[in-house]
Order: sequence, then structure tokens, then C-alpha cells
Amino acid sequence: MAHFRNACTAAPDARRALFSTRSKGVALLLVAILIWGANWPVMKTGLAHVTPIWFSATRFVLGCLCLFVVQIVTGTLRLPRRRDLPLIASVGLLQMLAFTVLGAIAMLDIPAGRSAVLAYTTPLWVTPAAILFFRERLSPRQLAGTLLGVLGVAVLFNPLALDWSDGRLVKANLMLLAASFCWALCILHLRHAKGSASAYQLAPWQMLTASVPLLAIAWIVEGPFSGDGSRTFWQVALFVGPLATAFCFCAVNAASMWLSTTSMSSAMLGVPVVGLIMAVIFLGESLSLTLVAGVLAIVGGILLVTVAPRAGGAR
Repeated sequence: MAHFRNACTAAPDARRALFSTRSKGVALLLVAILIWGANWPVMKTGLAHVTPIWFSATRFVLGCLCLFVVQIVTGTLRLPRRRDLPLIASVGLLQMLAFTVLGAIAMLDIPAGRSAVLAYTTPLWVTPAAILFFRERLSPRQLAGTLLGVLGVAVLFNPLALDWSDGRLVKANLMLLAASFCWALCILHLRHAKGSASAYQLAPWQMLTASVPLLAIAWIVEGPFSGDGSRTFWQVALFVGPLATAFCFCAVNAASMWLSTTSMSSAMLGVPVVGLIMAVIFLGESLSLTLVAGVLAIVGGILLVTVAPRAGGAR
């Protein structure tokens, strides 16, 4: 009887712990989605004041410095161990360097809203890979949510409306899809490879890994620093550095360790939704029936994948 009572007491505690962990992941993810969505029109604005690779380098240098200062002051800075190095390289080079540079260069020729949509097509890559290579099983609810979210992206990105004779435009679209693929690889790696440190502890080293080659590439490709030093430039830099980089990358990578790969990749479709809305409001980009339909499909997919079913309901 005592064992039975102990088991009954332990079960609610385990459920509360699981709920708490999931709640932390969802909360961090929602905040990051809002900030990163707003970041697309902010980046579009910033690219009028600095060239794209220097913009990316500025973003990660500021984010890197911010996190190093915070961790030194709070006494939480730690040197990475050998088992952390693959995660540092994966996030630093794929999620930060490659994704950001490809997106910034492409956005010179593509509106912010469309750029956000194409860059966040990660479920097109993540879900098949998670099923085929990592044997991840999807519940009917997760599958329906993922397919609905992908359908929303497909509605927003209409290949029939693309001018395929414009080589520069086609290249920019392909760069955004390549950026999406880089991040998909990183999502899978974060989910299935564990380091000895937390996402917060690894973040400054990952940003340093992105910053050093970005500075070198920017100098080689674009010459001396190209920022115009205007008030707008520094406002954008302070938004994309400490907030959209230092905070958001920590938040998303932490959530990646608490939520499933499919939930993460589908939930991140909320970023282009916010990005599109912000671009319409602040940059005057057009709002069409197709855009509304795509946004509704994406939001529905996110709700199906990330909102846990009630107790006693379908699992």
C-alpha cells in the first residue's frame, strides 16, 4: 500500500515537472518568435545603412560581447569542453553565420516578408529527415499541424508568381532556401547531440565562432567597415545584436533541448507570420488574400503542434 501511495504521489510530481519543462520551452519560443519576426523588417531597414556581410558581422560581434560581459559579471562564464565543440561549430557556422549571411544578401533583392517566409521553410527539410534518419514518430496531431504549416508556407511562396527570367531574383530565392536548409541541419543536431554545457553557456562561444570568420569575410568581400554611423544604423544594431541575437539564439537553442524537433521546426513558422505582419504595417508591403490564407494556415499548424492536448484527450 505504501508503494502504491508513493507511486500516486510521484506521478503528479512527474507530470508537473514535465509540464514545467514544456512550459519553459514554449514561453521562450513564443518570445523569440515575436522578436525574430520583428527583426526581418528591422534588418531590411538596416541594410540601407550597411552592406549585408558587415551587417551580419556587426550583429554577432555585438551579441557576442553582450553575452560575454553578462556571463563574466554574473560568474557564469565557462570554457567549453571537447564534447561541446561540435555544437559550437554547428550553431556558430550553420545557424548563425550561414543562415544570417544568406538571408541578409538575399534581402537586398526580396521584400522582408517574403524573405522571412522562404528562410523559415525548415519543416520541408526537418520533418522528413527526423522520420527517416532519427526514427522520430509523429502523432496524428503533429502530422496534421506540420502539413498545415507547410501548406501555409507553400501558399505564401507561390513559384508561379516568381519571375524565373530574372537571374538575380532566382539566386536570392535559392539563397533563402539554402539558409533554411542550414538551420534545419542545426535543429536536428541540437536535438540529437548533447553537450556538457547549457545553451546559455555555449551561446557566447557559438557567436564568437560566427563573428571571427564573418569579420574576415566582410573585410575581404566588402572592404572596410561600411556602416554609415547614422542614428538609424545604431538603433538597428542595438536591436539585432543584444536582443535579436544574444537573447533569441539562447532562447531558441534552449527550447530545442526541451521540445521535439518537429514541434520546434513547425513553431518557428510563426516567425514569418510576425515578419509579414510587421512588414505590412511598418514597411508598407502589400497585404493580399493569399497572404492572409497562408498566415491562417501557419497559425493553425503551430497551434496543433505546440499546444498540448488536455488530460484525458488524444495524445
